[in-house]
Amino acid sequence: MFIKNIEIKGKAILGPMAGVCDAAFRVICSELGAGMVYTEMVSIEGLKHKNLRTASMTYVDKNESITSLQIFGESKESFAEAAKHVSEYSDCQIIDINMGCPAPKVAIKSKSGSSLMKDVNKIGEIVKATVENSTKPVTVKMRLGWDSKTLTILEAAKIAQDNGAAAIAIHGRTREEMYRGNADWSWIKKAKDLLIIPVIGNGDIVDEKTAKDMFDQTGCDAVMISRGAQGNPWIFKQIDYFMETGKIMEKPTFEEWSRVVKRHYELVVKFKGENLANKEMRKQFVWYIGTLPKREICKFMKEEASKINGIKDIIRIIDMYNLNEQEVKYVTEKI
Repeated sequence: MFIKNIEIKGKAILGPMAGVCDAAFRVICSELGAGMVYTEMVSIEGLKHKNLRTASMTYVDKNESITSLQIFGESKESFAEAAKHVSEYSDCQIIDINMGCPAPKVAIKSKSGSSLMKDVNKIGEIVKATVENSTKPVTVKMRLGWDSKTLTILEAAKIAQDNGAAAIAIHGRTREEMYRGNADWSWIKKAKDLLIIPVIGNGDIVDEKTAKDMFDQTGCDAVMISRGAQGNPWIFKQIDYFMETGKIMEKPTFEEWSRVVKRHYELVVKFKGENLANKEMRKQFVWYIGTLPKREICKFMKEEASKINGIKDIIRIIDMYNLNEQEVKYVTEKI
């Protein structure tokens, strides 16, 4: 898949997730096969007012694959300013406009994210302003619409394309649905049939088979993985392998699993410092543990993950997994 002149190698892409897709996680996913990675949402107002935390979110590491920096906001003027800023100061290769976030503080309070799906004319103005002020290709991530009565996706996607968008990612739910129920992929197929730019399918991709189903049912150019990558960054490599061979790749060994967990922690320390790394890994490690073959000890490992205070705790919790039944009983009585 090409987005303008940028080649995306690999069929699976890491989608944007607030509080998850920091530089450390993007590097991990890149190393494990993600053809492109999205940043967390970056506020265009935060960039405008030179908020330090917001500015730090535009950092892109040299070890990431193709990186799309996602921005969100309401006014076309602020999008234009943000496009100039990101073009000059960020090492990302692509700028993405968020028109899909359903969170109340984004979609309702700030009238951005998926709220924009209610006004297709405004979508055109925002895309045009961003494209005209960017030196990088501009893409858009959308939902099907605000609710079942306003399924604006086809009109919105066509307007975005006509105003210069280089690709569209579509989550097969409305804002009203949030993440409930099943994603409706039929609209992704309709968009793919309508547009000439690449279409990225998103929603309910959790493994190799659901990824193939998305490709088969929609004809999309790539699939976007978001929640399915939490604790399982191997999913990108697994999807590519399945699409190439038709075979299921063996799950990572426990040694490989342990290596990636430690690598992830070390990267967070590198980018954020040890104190923030400890807090970050308390949630990330729980997701990693959730991908292990279920054993009684896993629930105690998750409880211990809330106490992480350094690499020694990461190693200690990892070592818990290989305890025998008698040792598990002893340890759990001590906890």
